[in-house]
Amino acid sequence: MKNLITLMLLIAVTTFASAQTKILHDFTVKDINGNTCDLSTLKGKKVLVVNVASKCGLTPQYAQLQELYDKYQNRDFIIIGFPCNNFREQEPGTNKEIQEFCQMNYGVKFPIMDKVQAVGDYKSPIYKWLTEKSENGKIDADIRWNFQKFMIDENGLIVDCILPQAPFYEKVADWIEDK
Repeated sequence: MKNLITLMLLIAVTTFASAQTKILHDFTVKDINGNTCDLSTLKGKKVLVVNVASKCGLTPQYAQLQELYDKYQNRDFIIIGFPCNNFREQEPGTNKEIQEFCQMNYGVKFPIMDKVQAVGDYKSPIYKWLTEKSENGKIDADIRWNFQKFMIDENGLIVDCILPQAPFYEKVADWIEDK
């Protein structure tokens, strides 16, 4: 009986260990200029990941995102924007056009990455991780529209998802300030 319990415990531990999920820091992506960006460099920072678009009714959220970034970038906080053309083709531009739009219209200084697929059969690996509990160990989250936000803690684990139209500034500020 003792051997059976030991065997069952060993199987349970092995199953749990093999079910461990990835974290944000396991990913490497391209930035908007085509440079490799190793997300392991974000260890110790709270990260807000946002799928962004230039021709969306929610595009003015860039201003609030930049305000958050300006206020908290020195408190181990970063925002990463991933342009996405999945929703009514509201991000049709090239990376250069996207970058120029963000800087000229909103003074965006937080990192913008290479355009990705946030939904569908060709979903990028980072968005597969963000949206599938089997990948992130925490939540299943359908991307409903542009400007959906994912809060990632200092250890690279998903904390929460904020829907595109939801008020987000205060929630993110409270999270950064540990309120």
